[in-house]
Amino acid sequence: MSRVDDAFRELKGRGMKALIPYVTAGDPDLDYTERLVRTLAEAGADLIELGIPFSDPLADGPVIQRASARALANGVRVADILGAARRITERVSVPLLLMTYYNPVYHLGLGTFCGAAAHAGVAGLLVPDLPLEECEPLRIQCERHGLDLIQFLAPTSTPERIRRILAVSRGFAYCVSVTGVTGAQVCLADQAAALLRKIPPENPVPLALGFGIATAEQAREAARLADAVVVGSALVRRVEEAGAGREGLAAAAALVRELATAVHAS
Repeated sequence: MSRVDDAFRELKGRGMKALIPYVTAGDPDLDYTERLVRTLAEAGADLIELGIPFSDPLADGPVIQRASARALANGVRVADILGAARRITERVSVPLLLMTYYNPVYHLGLGTFCGAAAHAGVAGLLVPDLPLEECEPLRIQCERHGLDLIQFLAPTSTPERIRRILAVSRGFAYCVSVTGVTGAQVCLADQAAALLRKIPPENPVPLALGFGIATAEQAREAARLADAVVVGSALVRRVEEAGAGREGLAAAAALVRELATAVHAS
C-alpha cells in the first residue's frame, strides 16, 4: 500500500472525501511555495499537487499558464523543485504529488526523475500529456521507485478505454470534468456525471474529479460524485490576486478551509 492509498483508506474509514489542492512550484519563488504548501496542509488539504512549470502547459488554462510563466521567468528548474519537495515532505505529513508534463521527465531521464522524486519524499506523479499507450516505461520506473502513477480519464473516454486505464492506475484516477483546459466553470459540466457513470462498479482505485471546480458548492457537488476533489486554478488565482506575502497565504488558507469543510462533509 502506498501513502496515497493510506490517505484514502483513512478518509474512507472516517466517512470523508479528499480535498486535493494544486499549486505551481516557484510562483513567485520556491521559498513562498514551501510556505504555501505548509499553509494548505494546515488548512485541511488531504493531498497536495505541486505543479512543475512548463513552457507549453497544454492542459492548463490562463491562470496556471501565467503562474508557470512567472516561475520560469524567475529561473525555477526541476532540480530546484525536487529540492523544495524534499524540504516540504520533511515538514508536511500529507502526501505530496508532482504534476508535470512529460518533457521534463523525459529530458532528465525516467529513472533519474523517479529516483529523485522518491528521494524527495514525493508520493506520486500526474502526467496529463502521457497517453495510456505510451505510459509503460514511466509506469515501470514509478513502480520501481515506489511512486504512484496517476492516470487520467476524459469525458470522451470509452468504457473499454476506461477499463484499460483503471487497470494500470495507482493511487487514484483523475477524472477530467470537461473537454477543455483547467479553469473555473460556472457549474460542473454534465460531462463529469456522464463520465463517472461509465466507471465500472469493480473499479479498483478511488476517483478524483478536477478541472473547473472553484467554489465550496461546486466542491460539495463534486464530492458527492467522486472520492476526491481537485482544485487548482481557483486557488492559484486567489494567491495571484492577493499577492505573494501574508495576504496571499491567508487568502489561500481561507479558500482551502472553505473547500475542505464542504468536501469533508459530503
